[in-house]
Amino acid sequence: MHILITGVKGQMGSRLAAALSPEHAVTGIDLPELDLSEPSAADRLAALRPELVIHCAAWTDVDGCARDPDRALRANAYGTRHVALACRRVGAPLLALSTNEVFDGRQARPYLEYDPPNPINPYGYSKWVGEQIVRELLPEHYLVRISWLIARGGSNFIHRILARAREGAPLRVVTNEIACPTYAEDLVPALIRLALTGHYGTYHLTNAGSVSRWGLARFALDAAGHADVPVEPITLAQYPRPSTVPERAVLANHAAAHLGIVLRPWQDAVRAFLAEEGLLA
Repeated sequence: MHILITGVKGQMGSRLAAALSPEHAVTGIDLPELDLSEPSAADRLAALRPELVIHCAAWTDVDGCARDPDRALRANAYGTRHVALACRRVGAPLLALSTNEVFDGRQARPYLEYDPPNPINPYGYSKWVGEQIVRELLPEHYLVRISWLIARGGSNFIHRILARAREGAPLRVVTNEIACPTYAEDLVPALIRLALTGHYGTYHLTNAGSVSRWGLARFALDAAGHADVPVEPITLAQYPRPSTVPERAVLANHAAAHLGIVLRPWQDAVRAFLAEEGLLA
């Protein structure tokens, strides 16, 4: 199968390309070679004649999106429209990644796949618009919401926490932002499995369970041998930032679990991540 991956230089795109290449013909595109926000991108993507498109490209800087919401819409909504139009023209299914931030975080229970979205920041809004566009243009689609991506290499929340601990810097982490960590090494095989099912629709794929930012920081520090490092618990109100984040945007995996696709508990995933990074105590 010829599979086209957008955002192939990113954390998810690069891993998907590596995992799919042994059995499929994979074409990857990314900036600066192709700007998906340009209308001409639809024609250029269609000309590649993919049989499946996995859309990982996005502007994921939540605070940056708050500072420039128009750019967020161009990248995350209209860029997605051009990808969906290309899929429609060649008859290719689309798997597009979305986010838990399409929800407002005010619900006590975890969000199911078809609970009504209500984004409260420009990043979440831009991704929700992208979801709506895909649904309007393309019946054969998978919309997959994830949260708090953890990937090897680069920098993520756990990397930053451990780096500050090693530097002896004070740690203040919020207790009332709660979601589900998602380990890239677990997500990649789940996405590939889902994309080959033909069971189109909306899915939530995260590691099982939920935790606060403070709880995740404390767990990672303890597992990495920094149990003596204190972490001051604070609230979102004490951590001002350009973007308003949902407090409890916990995703429930019902649809994918019905197909037998379930990711392991987040605690096991974090330990595996630390071990593979050489950081586990």
